[in-house]
Amino acid sequence: QLQLKESGGGLVQSGGSLRLSCTASGFSLASYALGWFRQFPGKEREGVASMAGGDDDTTYYPGAVEGRFTITRDNAKNTMYLQMDNLKPEDTAVYYCAATTGITIATMPAAFDNWGQGTQVTVAS
Repeated sequence: QLQLKESGGGLVQSGGSLRLSCTASGFSLASYALGWFRQFPGKEREGVASMAGGDDDTTYYPGAVEGRFTITRDNAKNTMYLQMDNLKPEDTAVYYCAATTGITIATMPAAFDNWGQGTQVTVAS
């Protein structure tokens, strides 16, 4: 059974940092394209970070988080991370990790077929 389990969410002050973790079981993240998404109440999920699979380390960040968020992968731990720095109150959302077969970088939720359960991130002003 393929599973992604997230951890690391919580409450942080504006300007602070959090690191989200997402550990895979039942498959190897090394050969999957990865993504982090967030969802605001009543809104569709939106991508905040993407990484190509395999040996390609290409990453993509939308303008709202570029320079503040970083996606990484530790193949030995079968875990992906989202480092979030200089957090703002508007970053408050439920964050999800995702993985999809293949190595081509993907940015849209519909491209991903494996999802974590979500973790709440709250940034206080």
